[in-house]
Amino acid sequence: MALVGKKFPNVTVDAISKSGENLRINILDEAINNQTKVLLFWYPKDFTFVCPTELHAFQAALEEFKKRNTIVIGASCDTNEVHFAWLNTPKNQGGIEGVSYPLLADTHRQLANILGIVDQDFEYDDEGNEAFTGSNVTYRATYLIDEEGKIFHESVNDMPLGRNVDEYLRLIDAYTHVQKYGEVCPANWQEGKAAMHADRSSTAAYLSNN
Repeated sequence: MALVGKKFPNVTVDAISKSGENLRINILDEAINNQTKVLLFWYPKDFTFVCPTELHAFQAALEEFKKRNTIVIGASCDTNEVHFAWLNTPKNQGGIEGVSYPLLADTHRQLANILGIVDQDFEYDDEGNEAFTGSNVTYRATYLIDEEGKIFHESVNDMPLGRNVDEYLRLIDAYTHVQKYGEVCPANWQEGKAAMHADRSSTAAYLSNN
């Protein structure tokens, strides 16, 4: 079920900071109380393969997100203890040492199940018996939440497919432009490029020039 245009679920989840401090984070409160945008990205599991490349990629772009009044939060269904061990594992050993944003530890899958992003597939045998075939970890789901707690972007990748961090920066730029000017942003829009008014004549003019 698509959540775009809806408020982010009002759920508080365990988390851990870079220093190992145990936290309790509510994404909706983070957005509204701090009047900031939030990028929340879920990854399947600590100590895996594609996942550390993504966590480091978001870390490398952290200053760009800060310039856009956006905080970054990672999330998986691992425990805080496993998160902390991975945070203290060097990059050249497959770890995420140097990652400074908080990581949610949704170990009971309360939030992940509300979002519908847990791989919980089942299949049935010839006698109709149900057998669990899923991995019980999350897909690579990404949510962009605005200052009012509204989700303005969501996407879900299958396990093997890493994300393009630059695309989330572009989406934040586009949404901020919409907020500021009331215009709409066409395909492949980039900061500084022409946008449009939401009417036929503006669309026709844009298409004529592009």
